[in-house]
Amino acid sequence: MVTRYGRLSASTFTAPFWAKNPHVQTIWPKFFAPSPNIQIIPERVATPDGDFVDLAWYLPKQPKAIALVFHGLEGSINSHYVRQLFAYLYQHNIGAVLMHFRGCSGEMNLTHRAYHSGDTGDAGYIIKRIKQRYPTRSLFCVGYSLGGNVLLKLLAEQHNENQAYVNAAIAVSAPIDLHASAEAINFGFSKYYQAHLLRSMKANILNKIKHIDMTRFIDVSAKDIATFSSFREFDEHITAKLHGFKGADDYYTQCSAITTLRDINTPTLILHARDDPFMDARVIPQAEELSPSVAYEISEFGGHVGFIQGNPVKPNLWLPNRITKFISEHL
Repeated sequence: MVTRYGRLSASTFTAPFWAKNPHVQTIWPKFFAPSPNIQIIPERVATPDGDFVDLAWYLPKQPKAIALVFHGLEGSINSHYVRQLFAYLYQHNIGAVLMHFRGCSGEMNLTHRAYHSGDTGDAGYIIKRIKQRYPTRSLFCVGYSLGGNVLLKLLAEQHNENQAYVNAAIAVSAPIDLHASAEAINFGFSKYYQAHLLRSMKANILNKIKHIDMTRFIDVSAKDIATFSSFREFDEHITAKLHGFKGADDYYTQCSAITTLRDINTPTLILHARDDPFMDARVIPQAEELSPSVAYEISEFGGHVGFIQGNPVKPNLWLPNRITKFISEHL
């Protein structure tokens, strides 16, 4: 497929008859697609504010390029979509590195802050470090879900600077309208995804409260946190307060990437499925909201970070193949 910039285009992805349900597309790759056995090299990077960010590398001996990956909400190097992409990139002699958002590597970070959908500071810092280490290698960025929104916002905020660092970027299933996404995931079966992720989010903040005095930043008790039942509630009382926003609405307004897409100068591919159960049609931009450097490919089916084909016993992964082909266009 030829990537068409500055417009919305139909994706080449077609779902098989057994996987035209958004929840099948979303859940199947996690539990039934192969989980590659990859040998990760960890690296801890100190941040300017006295904290740390953990990286996970998977490199061939002489990589022809480097791909920096940003995971989704509560993701990590153990996320199925990360490992599947890493294995695919390795086969194509492309090195891969995952940047864990703070607190997502399995070890609590040192400061009160965590991460959020507009948290571009660490991402920009790591991009520069990687480019300093590999000055002659092309650098690509891939962001999934929350990480996709972070990536798009970063490219728009610092487009002049990052044009020199990032050759091209891909965002997958990104909730680029955070207001819409917070509402959509609070209905129907999608509430189960929300509940699953909230359990992890609440456990992390409750653990942090035991080790760090958070009373200067949040005004709710551990008992209050335990009762939170939606992303909006968590974002209103935790995410917003920890990161300098007035509340959930202010956070969503400031951090939704949909309003910044026209400011992106880096060649960027956005992949999205209309049936994504984490969001609704409000996350789909109009063509005039895209810059000439942004290509938006949309499929009828695909779920959230799904895009599986083949048969139920041995599904094929369309997503890492499309990502790698796009990267190859810019090598």
